[in-house]
Amino acid sequence: MKKVFKWIGIVLGSLVGLILVLIAAFYILGSSRLNKTYTFPSDHVVVPNDADSIARGEHLTAMFCTGCHGEDLGGTENWFTDEALGRVDAPNLTSGQGGEGAEFESDEDWVRVLRHGVDPEGKPIFMPAVVGYSHLSNEDLGAIIAYLKTAPPVDHETEERNFTTLAKILVGAGQLGKLPVEAVSHNPNPPAPAAGATVEYGQYLVNVGDCSSCHGNELAGGPHPDPSVTILAPNLTPGGELVEWTEEDFLSFMRTGIEPDGEQMGTEYMPWKEIGLASDDELKAIFMYLQSLPKMEQVAK
Repeated sequence: MKKVFKWIGIVLGSLVGLILVLIAAFYILGSSRLNKTYTFPSDHVVVPNDADSIARGEHLTAMFCTGCHGEDLGGTENWFTDEALGRVDAPNLTSGQGGEGAEFESDEDWVRVLRHGVDPEGKPIFMPAVVGYSHLSNEDLGAIIAYLKTAPPVDHETEERNFTTLAKILVGAGQLGKLPVEAVSHNPNPPAPAAGATVEYGQYLVNVGDCSSCHGNELAGGPHPDPSVTILAPNLTPGGELVEWTEEDFLSFMRTGIEPDGEQMGTEYMPWKEIGLASDDELKAIFMYLQSLPKMEQVAK
């Protein structure tokens, strides 16, 4: 009997040792991914300084950036926070004290952040919107950078990201998905159709807005990317409720958050206030694109 217990102890000890080795390996791998240095050649994005381009950049920034970084772009604290995983602030994008604009030395620093998902030193950043921004044309990206460089300065210090040991282990084990720098194509000159109320331009705006991150790759809805959120993202294809909406219904919803049946949509999960800053032609283009999609069943899991 003593031999049996001895062998059980050896087996259990070996299993515990193996688990500890795996945990250590995942921690090292996760830390390596989070601290890897990337080098990208110049994208040769031209940053204009004319009033029309800066106004275009301000418009796009209001639509795609203020939801996380605040209306004044001064950053938001605890953009992501979890006791088990850590904390990430949405940084101050202006040239004020504590702002990225005060730290960045060149236009290429902005391009690295917005298109490639790395900081000026080439280290990965945790900004999921990079997946959408990587679709921005050079012209639109240049316009956004032009506006960010001239935006009113805001003095606001935000904290550096702080991931826990558990988070680094999960990153190493591949349980938290790809980092933005690992997920994008790094295309130095993404194609973009001419602006206008067209299906093609609607697809461009949907890609830049990264609507698929919540509504699924085929925009047929499904579970929210945050597993703690229990609601389903709705189906945006003609297989969902949107097929019964008119163009007027869609524009009205994006402006007010009120659905055709009178229900008020909150802003916690659907950034309709920011999307609603789009022009009529931009919203029409988005609606036209969604209506052109293949009919899909609502994804429930």
